[in-house]
Amino acid sequence: MTWNEWIPLIIVCSSLVPGIIIFFLHEEAHRTRTILNLAGALLKLVLVGLVYLGFRTGEVYKFQFQIMVDLEFMLRVDALALLFAGLSSALWLVTTIYAIGYFEGSSNRRRFFGFFSVCVTASTGIALSGNLVTFFVFYEFLTLATYPLVVHSGTLKAVEAGRNYLFYTIGGGTVLFIGVVGLTVLAGPIDFSQGAQLSGLLENSAFELKLLFYVMLVGLAVKAAIFPLHGWLPIAMVAPAPVSALLHAVAVVKAGAFGIIRLVYDVYGINLAVELNVLWPLAILGAFTIIYGSVRAIFQDDLKKRLAFSTVSQLSYIALGAAVPGMISSTGAIVHLVHQGLMKITLFFCAGNIAETTGLHKVSELNGIGRRLPLTMGAFTVGALGMIGLPPIAGFVSKWYLSVGALDAGQPWIVAVLLGSSALNAIYFLPIIHAAWFKQPPAEGWRDLRPKRRFEAPWMLLFPPLVTALFSITSGLFAAMSWSPLSLARVIVERVYFLQ
Repeated sequence: MTWNEWIPLIIVCSSLVPGIIIFFLHEEAHRTRTILNLAGALLKLVLVGLVYLGFRTGEVYKFQFQIMVDLEFMLRVDALALLFAGLSSALWLVTTIYAIGYFEGSSNRRRFFGFFSVCVTASTGIALSGNLVTFFVFYEFLTLATYPLVVHSGTLKAVEAGRNYLFYTIGGGTVLFIGVVGLTVLAGPIDFSQGAQLSGLLENSAFELKLLFYVMLVGLAVKAAIFPLHGWLPIAMVAPAPVSALLHAVAVVKAGAFGIIRLVYDVYGINLAVELNVLWPLAILGAFTIIYGSVRAIFQDDLKKRLAFSTVSQLSYIALGAAVPGMISSTGAIVHLVHQGLMKITLFFCAGNIAETTGLHKVSELNGIGRRLPLTMGAFTVGALGMIGLPPIAGFVSKWYLSVGALDAGQPWIVAVLLGSSALNAIYFLPIIHAAWFKQPPAEGWRDLRPKRRFEAPWMLLFPPLVTALFSITSGLFAAMSWSPLSLARVIVERVYFLQ
């Protein structure tokens, strides 16, 4: 086999191998574990970068392994795979740095970092899956890999949250399995690289195609946290901050949203989905979830829960954009995969810094916190304003494309939903920003503490949110550049509509 055939598998294994080795290390082997984590993260990022450069020059990267007749394990690089793999590898590196600093001096680090690496392996495998069967294998592998991270603290709340998480995700996985098997029986193996493969079945199997679309959509909607299947996500916020950041920006919820994009664009194809008239329920559920999540966020005093309901809302931008036929709205949906990840991971990093440095977890306790943690709250402000949709931060680009795409498709009601969501985002984010920067801190307590270091927090906790906040700005400010996430999203959409 050639290098181009092996490299997709090597990218996946670049996190799996360090993870397996970590499980066999002694608990006190901190230095070795740190080297393995950082080396794996850097290697994955470098490999994805090399593949990106080769892809732009027309190189083909594809790994295939025949398991049995009509059942093939396939990893394949296309533009959409590169977008998600790039997001996963870049954010894994900064989250690794953050997690090393966050868990310094903690127990059970071997277990955490082992499953942490396995979790990213599953996310990368989802990104690079070349067919529906391979996607499902990694999709369920992700459930098993993230459960130990959710229950890592071992408290009763963590165990209960983990039980709830498994109930939702295994249930969703079972439904998705039914859809995958049904579609494979109906149409044969589904290869993501072949465009719309199901069009020939429209005349004789329209009902079955509709039914299987909805079955698979329900299975994916669990991880994508679409109402009413979102209940696991706010409860899972009992997990440590690095886990919350990973769940919301790279792993579980993003895997669900990515799966919906694959379903609409690569399994069914946008034209067939329109002919079957199966996109309107996705649009309605997405729009309702956007508003519902924002309204619920307003009433959460716990900072991480407020951010969790914000994720419920923001992830459905992707589902809503995918449900609106048209190149502009599709571009907005796909680029929001990256933009939401950058902004949301920034917010969760900052929430973790606040909790670790001051012991504060409630929104109502954050008066004057910007004076104590100016860099942290500066990064938080960038992420929050981006979520609201203010330029030049990345969130504005996503909302602009979704709005223009909705108008282009003759669906102005979607613009009203997006404007309403932005207003609600402002209602639950601006009071935090105002309290942090303009209200007086408490007379006693954290205000009088002085860290025994040069900066407001350890550099491993401070560096990641500053970097992701910077990326949130540059992704919006330089959206027109050829290397931006928006440009790659355009390439993806052009391929999608060219193959239809």
